[in-house]
Amino acid sequence: MTIRDRLDALAEWYVTLTRQSVRHIGQFYAPEVHFKDPFNDIRGIAAMIVVYEHMFDTTGNPRFIIHDRIVTDQQAFITWVFEFELKGKHYSIAGGTHLKFNDEGLVVLHRDYWDAAEELFQKLPVIGGLIRWLRRLFETRIKPAAGGG
Repeated sequence: MTIRDRLDALAEWYVTLTRQSVRHIGQFYAPEVHFKDPFNDIRGIAAMIVVYEHMFDTTGNPRFIIHDRIVTDQQAFITWVFEFELKGKHYSIAGGTHLKFNDEGLVVLHRDYWDAAEELFQKLPVIGGLIRWLRRLFETRIKPAAGGG
């Protein structure tokens, strides 16, 4: 099975992920996997199971939509959207994941990249206003060039 085949199977697992299918993570990830996202930096399948079970415990109807896939040698990068409900409100987070595979085709590195401030925090009622204010404060405003071109 090629890395592309392994990536396709992993993507299908994510698209159909349920609380029950989380337990099949060992089909895709090496026992010593390193997983990192904006909230977690963990090692091992058991810890990953805890992360995904926590996702199901704290969000309603979580689901992943996989978009682009890039594969080179033993690595891949995918883009995705994670949709879920929290306290009756729908959220959508766009991000990407860098994956490294071992010689057996199992993932040894799973690194998620997404902007927690833009994609989550500024949408929350209490801290959202502060995050939006900070973003405006540090935003570079580019003025149009004189003469139009």
